[in-house]
Amino acid sequence: MTAALQFRDLTLGYDRHPAVHHLDGAVAEGSLLAVVGPNGAGKSTLFKGIVGALKPFAGHIARDGVDPRDIAYLPQIAEIDRSFPISVYDMVAMGLWRETGLFGGIGKRQHDRIHQAIATVGLTGFEQRAIGTLSGGQMQRMLFARLLLQDARVIVLDEPFIAIDAKTCADLLDLVRRWHDEKRTVLAALHDIDLVKVNFPETLLLAREKVAWGATANVLTPENLLKARHMCEAFDDEAAACAVEAA
Repeated sequence: MTAALQFRDLTLGYDRHPAVHHLDGAVAEGSLLAVVGPNGAGKSTLFKGIVGALKPFAGHIARDGVDPRDIAYLPQIAEIDRSFPISVYDMVAMGLWRETGLFGGIGKRQHDRIHQAIATVGLTGFEQRAIGTLSGGQMQRMLFARLLLQDARVIVLDEPFIAIDAKTCADLLDLVRRWHDEKRTVLAALHDIDLVKVNFPETLLLAREKVAWGATANVLTPENLLKARHMCEAFDDEAAACAVEAA
């Protein structure tokens, strides 16, 4: 199968301290991949590398001709500034920026698509609400509506189901399955092992380096999970400075 993403001896990190080490592997086009691991395992760092927010210290990410700006990215909800004075409608409309430009006008067709995306995630009637008034679940629904409008081949979700109610989680999982049925490539960083086992056929278990990658049932074994935890606990940040950065 064609690879949507390929990691070739990839090392990523901050201030010359690597958080992901020498990762090799390929994400096949149309995959539904969970990325799991303990806190500090490098999941968010890997996703920032995929979307181009971090330059590799070493190695390479091949994206099958997809520009990083054309990858739909959902950051952790804690990274969203909820005090910013913007409405639900305007936040969702930002998903059209590739089509309209940053300062482009919204025509009737785009207006209808925005309202359809908001309806799809169950937020009809919230269009003029300030984002700071939303609950955690409503906030995540809004961000998924923005993703719908991006219409991207590759979708990267960083902890999309954390701190939300069960109904919102189920509804958003339905959208993830819809994207998978449409042959889009979806990667999600997750902590809930049971949720992964039920909903994600493929898993990368990360502990700053690859512990296991493959069919979820084969990856999420007690032995692998214990190994991942021990690997993260043993890592010494102070001893991990990279001597050379990639050009």
